[in-house]
Amino acid sequence: MTRTVLAIGAHIGDMDLTAGPTLAKLVLEGANATIIALTPGERGHPRLAPSEYKKQKIGEGEAFATAIGADFIVLDHSDGFLPDTDDVALELATIIREKQPDTLITHWKHSIHRDHEHAARLSERARFLAGLPTEDLGKLDEHPRHSVRTFLHAENWEDMEGFQPTMYVPIPDEAFYRWVSAIRHQAFARGETYGFRYIDYYTALMTTRGCLAGYPRACAFHANPTPEVTKLAGP
Repeated sequence: MTRTVLAIGAHIGDMDLTAGPTLAKLVLEGANATIIALTPGERGHPRLAPSEYKKQKIGEGEAFATAIGADFIVLDHSDGFLPDTDDVALELATIIREKQPDTLITHWKHSIHRDHEHAARLSERARFLAGLPTEDLGKLDEHPRHSVRTFLHAENWEDMEGFQPTMYVPIPDEAFYRWVSAIRHQAFARGETYGFRYIDYYTALMTTRGCLAGYPRACAFHANPTPEVTKLAGP
């Protein structure tokens, strides 16, 4: 069973939508969960200034994590300009060493959004760096090296190029309703920024994936590396 999980998104809300139901399920089962946003996603509102929306997004991200029983971390990189560098990967590797997760969830590696692609690459790089001997890399050495056993890519409508599920995680009613109650407090998820009906989409997607997995609802993931088994009950 997963005991500690990190979900790494490019923006506040990315992992809340895609991995949120699974995180809620794992927390209910006794796991520790942390949601990490590499940028606040502050440029995602057509009417609010980035500085104003940044404050709103951070408040929404904190509230979501609290509602499902997870921790929340947001890094101060710029929405739309997330750098794919070793410095950012080292930031993540330090968190991985501190949290000692056995499961890491992030974006799929192909996306219509460059920040999402960078987040996927940064997460893979950070996973690698967290397991290296690094006595000459300063802050990273404050925590013992750590290897992450399970690395998953979440299903996201913006990241669908080449995405093929290799794992289905059943989402029980309690986890689903906890997620719905929490995600409704994020303005973009309600469709108040650009009008996309995120909550309806991901609710329908869970039903669709549940049909394929043999459960009322399920979330789909691509495991990296791909396991021999193509349909699993959960991580």
